Amino acid sequence: MEKLAGKVAIVSGSGRGIGREIALRLAGEGAAVVVNDLDAEPAEQTVADILASGGRAIACPGSVTADGFAERFVQTAVHNFGGVDIIINNAGFTWDAVIQKTTDEQWDTILDVHLKAPFRILRAAQPVISAAVKAAQSAGEPVPCRKVVNISSVAGLGGNPGQANYASAKAGVIGLTKTIAKEWGRYNVTANTVAFGMIRTRLTEAAASGDSTIDIDGREIKVGVSAQLLEQMASQIPLGRSGTPEEAAGAVLLFCLPESDYISAQTVVCGGGFSI
Repeated sequence: MEKLAGKVAIVSGSGRGIGREIALRLAGEGAAVVVNDLDAEPAEQTVADILASGGRAIACPGSVTADGFAERFVQTAVHNFGGVDIIINNAGFTWDAVIQKTTDEQWDTILDVHLKAPFRILRAAQPVISAAVKAAQSAGEPVPCRKVVNISSVAGLGGNPGQANYASAKAGVIGLTKTIAKEWGRYNVTANTVAFGMIRTRLTEAAASGDSTIDIDGREIKVGVSAQLLEQMASQIPLGRSGTPEEAAGAVLLFCLPESDYISAQTVVCGGGFSI
């Protein structure tokens, strides 16, 4: 039985990695999904995979930090599927440096993608959700429970050397989520945060000592985690290993299912038992 049949989800950063797995899991439960990625090709590939499995999806490529993107993202869901029921703010990357070497550009870029972009997407979605709720109430129909799941990190809970920008943004995400839970509870919307621990993705599997980079709006951003840090974290994870994107997506799915309709304003760590 598809538990999300008839629901419409928007998932930022869902062309690759964890976001892709989230989109696939939501579609597998029956939701129509608007897939976003910075690059069109991976977004279209995720859409193609969902369509091939009998699901519904459409791509909305582009940078989540671009002016006007949030409105375009939300309206893509409205125009193609009739509304918005699930919002997953997942897009992001890291641009690390110790604080004395962190530039204003590094700080602003990471705060923009991890905190300002989710804020803009939620702001753009509010009129759509409010109108849908009022229409249901006027018609004497029950108001369905809608879901917001914002992605944070254990760095946002406990800090992380070399990530003042990222940790600050991810801590802010938790505050944003709790505020949305209080503001939108009257719309029967739950808002929760999933804070990831060490999850294996293209951003974490590369060696920090190597030359792996990703292209973000024309910037070549170095990615990777030091082998020493990986070993240290693994030793502190009760399950003894890092997580997979599929496992990370499963944690997000929990907050989207009807079983979590009375859970809101919570932060769950998906980290194999790792604690700060």
